[in-house]
Amino acid sequence: MSILSHSLQYLLSGASRRMIFAKRILTCCLLLLMLTVPRIPASAQSARPVQVRVLEAQPPLKSIRGLSAVNDNIVWASGTGGMVGRSINGGDTWEWHQIKACDSCDWRSLYAFNDRKAVVINAGEPAHVFLTEDGGHSWERVYFNATPGIFFDAVTFYNDQEGIAIGDPLQQHFTVLRTRDGGHTWTLDTPAQSPGAAAGESIFAASGTSLIARKGLTVFVTGGTVSRLHQLTGTRWSSSPLPLLQGQPSTGAFSVAFLNNRTGIVVGGDYSKDTISQRNCLLTYDGGRTWTSPRTAPGASNRLWPGSRHKYSSLPAPPARIFL
Repeated sequence: MSILSHSLQYLLSGASRRMIFAKRILTCCLLLLMLTVPRIPASAQSARPVQVRVLEAQPPLKSIRGLSAVNDNIVWASGTGGMVGRSINGGDTWEWHQIKACDSCDWRSLYAFNDRKAVVINAGEPAHVFLTEDGGHSWERVYFNATPGIFFDAVTFYNDQEGIAIGDPLQQHFTVLRTRDGGHTWTLDTPAQSPGAAAGESIFAASGTSLIARKGLTVFVTGGTVSRLHQLTGTRWSSSPLPLLQGQPSTGAFSVAFLNNRTGIVVGGDYSKDTISQRNCLLTYDGGRTWTSPRTAPGASNRLWPGSRHKYSSLPAPPARIFL
């Protein structure tokens, strides 16, 4: 989280195009929802701080791990204890529901279509995907997988019908799950159809921000022993290295965001050494073919939690809160 928030200092100091880009990165910051300080640093060109308002100081769950904003008013959140929350007034008030059939699930990623329909996916095994079409009052389990070692990290949709979820490797290939009917049924790609994984390479469940899927652009980023960008072109996956910190389970790329199909940013580093501010941010202007480091590297703070995946981390998560 600290990496993303400090990266705004660089992006907001440019022209209007970069200011728009910075707003997209702020969305990624909100997706992590692991704030432990009451304000976000302002642009390097402004002495006036950005004020952050606490919307809900004590939501009914220990940790909030996912967020999906449909528009300025409709926002969904998810996290531990099988809990999913919804706001239809821009976050001023929240309605929380527990998915009773999976009250121990940690919903790391979710995708909201509107104020009625949303999909959630958990991290860890067994894997569950649940769907609601009545604002969270009732939920249907639309996918289940008890394969040993299965671990999904992110879910998103291209449009109202086509969606994709990604997970850590099984049989030396990343797990790719797809739907073509708005989330009602899901099909797992075969290992031959899925991108290959290096030994020790995996995906961070950073509130679903390790995956981008939209028309003309499907990518996800990885970390661990190696850090790479995996990109789908047609029906073929290709992989390219990312010059970020890597080589340990706590290192690599955490999150990716794109302004359009060419202009993007990847942030990462080492969440176990979160004061390091080198090799933690990359920019691309050609759709991920080449990457450059920003002129000023994002700073880091040990007061902020990077939204890391629990299977690698022994650090305690901060209490759940919602900010605006």
